[in-house]
Amino acid sequence: MEANAGFAKKNAFGFPLLSDVDRTVALAYGACRDPKTRWPNRVSFLIDERGQIARAYDRVDPRDHPASVLADIIDG
Repeated sequence: MEANAGFAKKNAFGFPLLSDVDRTVALAYGACRDPKTRWPNRVSFLIDERGQIARAYDRVDPRDHPASVLADIIDG
């Protein structure tokens, strides 16, 4: 999507952003109830080296979430 590319460029991200415009991934992971959901829930998943969900975070606060995930990675 052009909007994602512009946002990534503006913020100097060194990686591409993914977009789930049809909500396929959000529906599969339970972040949306249906494809017409305007705003998905803030959830995230820690995926291990085998591609398995190691931890699900169903209440994400962006102020402290990165530190929580990093702690879970370090604690293994």
